[in-house]
Amino acid sequence: MRYLRILAICLLAIAAVEMKAQFGPQKDMDDRYATELIKPGTVAPDFKMRTPDGKKFQLSKWAKGKTVVLDFWASWCPDCRKDAPEIVRLYNTYHQQGVEFLGISMDTDVEAWKNAISKYGIEYPQVSELKKFKETDIAKAYGVKWIPSMVVIDSDGKVALSTVLTYKLDKYLKEKTTGAYTPSQKGERVSIDGHHGKLQAIIQKPDIKTGQKCPMVVFCHGFGGKKEGPLFELICDTLQAHGIASIRFDFNGHGESEGEFKDMTVPNEIEDARKVVEYVRDMSFVSDVAIVGHSQGGVVAAMTAGKMSEEEGQPAFKAVALMAPAAVLREDAIRGNTMGRMYDPFNPGEYVELYGGLKLGAEYIRTAFSLPIYETAALYQGPALVIHGNADRVVPYTYGERFHKIWPDSEFVIQEYYDHSFTQNVYRTTDIVARFLIKQLK
Repeated sequence: MRYLRILAICLLAIAAVEMKAQFGPQKDMDDRYATELIKPGTVAPDFKMRTPDGKKFQLSKWAKGKTVVLDFWASWCPDCRKDAPEIVRLYNTYHQQGVEFLGISMDTDVEAWKNAISKYGIEYPQVSELKKFKETDIAKAYGVKWIPSMVVIDSDGKVALSTVLTYKLDKYLKEKTTGAYTPSQKGERVSIDGHHGKLQAIIQKPDIKTGQKCPMVVFCHGFGGKKEGPLFELICDTLQAHGIASIRFDFNGHGESEGEFKDMTVPNEIEDARKVVEYVRDMSFVSDVAIVGHSQGGVVAAMTAGKMSEEEGQPAFKAVALMAPAAVLREDAIRGNTMGRMYDPFNPGEYVELYGGLKLGAEYIRTAFSLPIYETAALYQGPALVIHGNADRVVPYTYGERFHKIWPDSEFVIQEYYDHSFTQNVYRTTDIVARFLIKQLK
């Protein structure tokens, strides 16, 4: 008996550690490499350097009244070379909105520096002391111990952001130039008959003339999620601006829809998704239909696409986009560990209580145990996008990669350091998905 108690305590401890590892706050590269980098609120130190062609340059004369990104890098630095295309993309995106970029090189060889500028198509100004990294005055003044590093100086001359991570720079500049996300108030609310009662949904529709048609995108949220939130709303707003309609809905037992969470299963969520697809197909203004899913909603979207394609003898959707698809749910059920809660998969009882009082029904576990996720998804062979973060501790990115392998006409995007909900920079994730859908539907 004493042994069983010790074993039970150990299992609970393991589960708690795993739960914390999956869902707790995670340190990032700034915690390791940006600890001495100049802090936000500090007046940016002025400096004088020279450009590649030997001309004098002074920050205060050039940057007065401007928002400026200082990009610390070197041609000999592998991580700088890896990030260079992304920095160039950010320059091309935000320079036209009034943000200036300045490259500060730690090179000692002027020709190597010039060659790198040319190779990566860098068009923004460049300066250097042409000294070894550790010997430069600029590194000491700005606390740069690692490259690449990025510092944003606001128009008041004070540091607004300091980081070694490009996604933080992108997120800051996005919110500065276009504003931070606010919950969408757009759309028409509708009610649809689902598998376990009424499903509540929101339709966003572009302005179109009478008799004109437009594409429609169906959005499927994840386990315990809902139709609201930035991940879907940002995409829907972008699609609407490009003449594409969307519908996002709550699955049974979620959000505003009817039903109880403990009665939810992946198969009945697939039936919910089919009902929504059939609903929008009957709308007079809808032409092509695409489907998007996040997490468990990604599995639902993929399997719905496969099932309906098999029935129709051709791809049932113009495009499919999966965001961190949670195909791990089958293995979770087999090993009896869902969202960090351990149970006996062969005898789970009526339900398993999860975080926040959610009750995972026994039928969910039984159906997930043998769910043919990839076999069903493979029946769809149309255009697809799979996007996944390589720091996703809920669903390792290899589960998303497998969808890419079974779909020849698919793109696979790995977002470095991103978690399961893409919280590092949701704007970048949603922009990638929206651009894919626009490309396929317009």
